[in-house]
Amino acid sequence: MKQLIAFTKKEWLENIRTGKLLIMIIIFTIFGIMNPAIAKMTPWIYDMLSEQMAEQGIMINEMTVDAMTSWMQYYKNISMGLIVLVVMFCGILANEFQKGTLINILTKGLSRWKVITAKSIISVFIWTLCYWLAYGITYGYNAYFWDNSIARHLFVSAFFIYLVGIWLLSLLFVSSVFFETSSGVLLFTGAIFAIIYIASMIPTISDYLPTKLLSSGDLLTNASEPSDYIKSFIVTLVCLILCYTITIINFNKKRI
Repeated sequence: MKQLIAFTKKEWLENIRTGKLLIMIIIFTIFGIMNPAIAKMTPWIYDMLSEQMAEQGIMINEMTVDAMTSWMQYYKNISMGLIVLVVMFCGILANEFQKGTLINILTKGLSRWKVITAKSIISVFIWTLCYWLAYGITYGYNAYFWDNSIARHLFVSAFFIYLVGIWLLSLLFVSSVFFETSSGVLLFTGAIFAIIYIASMIPTISDYLPTKLLSSGDLLTNASEPSDYIKSFIVTLVCLILCYTITIINFNKKRI
């Protein structure tokens, strides 16, 4: 346990030293502010465009914004947050392989599963911190300017997107065991996601795939209910466990 705690602390300090944590916090803070900001600016933008459009015979009705406008913007922007997450952590093992920094640590007796566990803990912690920071900022501004009660199932819908982020991290770890470069990890992870996303277009299996959780923004408008995502939620949890298990097994067999 002491080794796990020590390596976890080392990973945490490494993310601070390299600036990865700071970059993630800044980006997700911007995401959080951007949603209500865009909502507040939308009527002003429409007013500016209305005169130009009126000259062309196109009438734009007066637009009213509320907390729902901001939350819809949140679910549009958070996809960019998921991309940032993947890009920032695609080298979580690849960089270690290229620098050879794991050799000395493993030869001193550190178990390989502790390496994966420590890196998983830190990556999930950073994702948790940054994601809920963005959510909290948006929630706070929406409560100040409007009224969040207009949106249903706010926490549940946000939690489903949060789980997608953890699922993507698990894909990165599996990819990292097979590929020793960041580009290879990105391509492999992107390919897996693309295959699952395309498969989600098949109605008979779409409810069982993790990508179903990406549409959880529909919960806010009562277009769907939390029960509609139970199958996808369970499958995603199973995928997380499988990915972690596969990563540990293959990392134990990998020559470093």
